[in-house]
Amino acid sequence: MPAPDRQDESHAARRESSVVEIVPVIDLRYGSVVRAKAGDRAHYQPIVTPLSPTADPVDVAAGLLAAAPSRHLYVADLDGIEGRGRDVASLRRLASAFPAVRLWVDAGIATRSQADAFLAEGLGLPVLGSESQCDDELVRDLADHAVLSLDFRGEDYVGPDAILATPSIWPERVIVMTLGRVGMGSGPDLERLSALRLQAPNRCRLYAAGGLRDRHDLAALSKIGVSGILVASALHDGRL
Repeated sequence: MPAPDRQDESHAARRESSVVEIVPVIDLRYGSVVRAKAGDRAHYQPIVTPLSPTADPVDVAAGLLAAAPSRHLYVADLDGIEGRGRDVASLRRLASAFPAVRLWVDAGIATRSQADAFLAEGLGLPVLGSESQCDDELVRDLADHAVLSLDFRGEDYVGPDAILATPSIWPERVIVMTLGRVGMGSGPDLERLSALRLQAPNRCRLYAAGGLRDRHDLAALSKIGVSGILVASALHDGRL
């Protein structure tokens, strides 16, 4: 039997990956976009990328969306996550600059009052990071008015056990955030994603986050039923 043609393999990967949604990502700190790596937030540096002349969030988002057109843009507001207060000014600029794109914003929201204040701004959907939650109450309350992020560091889940153990409360969109793989190009966590896909209700759309290398990874994600993946480094580095 002849060996498979690499070009044919590439075409097959492209067809299979076409069903996996690419969600571009920006990480904000002090009004600028920083480069995320391995979830080590203390060492994130302002981004330098061929996709943008500056680290300004609107410039970087424009470059990402030109490289990977999407209906969604994931924004990690590190000021909010780290307790310095949400970067509302940057979020408003992004929402104004890209009215056809819905923002998914992780700003460390952990209470109903914080969620209501964010939703009142009309800036997109809040992302409820499990690492920021005290219990499962807010996930239950907001339901599909939020995106859930199940956060993992290494092999460990970070957050209230009740959220991970009760898939019936998960909203329509669930991110599986493998922080140690972010920006590392080490490949998605297919084993964990496969297990969570089996646990999740059929109505849930699972989004991977961390480790994407190229379109062959997208094909692998498609095969296990993952709906999308959050991507930054692979776009900045020209691997997609």
